[in-house]
Amino acid sequence: MQLTILGCHSATPRISAHQTAQVLEIKNHVFLIDCGEGTQVQLRKYKVKFNRIKHIFISHLHGDHYFGLIGLVSTFRLLTRDTDLHIYGPKGLEEVIMLQMKLGGSWTNFKLIFHELTSKESELIYEDDTVEVHTIPLKHRVYTNGFLFKEKVGERKLDMNAILNNDIDVAYYRKLKQGADVINEAGVLVKNEDLTTDPTPTKSYAFCSDTVYNESIVPIIKDVDLLYHESTFLEKHEKNAFPTKHCTAKQAANIAKQAQAKQLVLGHFSTRYDDLNEFKSEAQEVYQPVDIAAAGKVFQI
Repeated sequence: MQLTILGCHSATPRISAHQTAQVLEIKNHVFLIDCGEGTQVQLRKYKVKFNRIKHIFISHLHGDHYFGLIGLVSTFRLLTRDTDLHIYGPKGLEEVIMLQMKLGGSWTNFKLIFHELTSKESELIYEDDTVEVHTIPLKHRVYTNGFLFKEKVGERKLDMNAILNNDIDVAYYRKLKQGADVINEAGVLVKNEDLTTDPTPTKSYAFCSDTVYNESIVPIIKDVDLLYHESTFLEKHEKNAFPTKHCTAKQAANIAKQAQAKQLVLGHFSTRYDDLNEFKSEAQEVYQPVDIAAAGKVFQI
């Protein structure tokens, strides 16, 4: 699993401060998470292939998290895309995008499928054989979700030495991977645990965009491998956090500590700050390990 940060700042974009967008590569999927202004330029800069993006997850309808979406959809059309595009986001997102396309007379030549999110409880919104995605209900000035991406438990691994020593026919290999006990050439039942080893441990990633400090998300993201959590303010501006429904670096660290996350990545920085290492220093007073998001930064999970 690999996370690439395309942008991690709030408010207005600048030459060196890009709005929220991320790419998560998980089990042969390339998921785009949020799509702030300029996202498609960042995708090109960091060499993410457009045609691999089949699912886009939008946290909420503040411009710095989705104003790049209509541009990206339009570019997909110009590139003669024919693959379906699934977009998961709040009620109203489809209306906005479709109105822009209607007024511009710019319909897509591929299926544009919107999945409207309205629940205030965590829900499963995507699932296949290898991956599942759940919402993380957040508390912001408008309806907002974070997203929890989880690998599913894979097949068991064959212990070839044990298999050969126990005279197991190749026809049973598939059943062994699925956890079944099998009969050897002598007609003796051999336990699966004697012929296989545990699957590769699963990984998980939690994206928590704009939100006030909110301990109710802790059970949802418990034991997550990597947690990205907004940290718009430093402690000296903590008084601004609650009214704007944002967090400080220390508050993000408290969430990571309670959730027992393996690693915390801070992002969504206010552009008022020049030295982002201050965010890391403040968070480390509460929790470690902590890292700072930056455009182009890659995290291996």
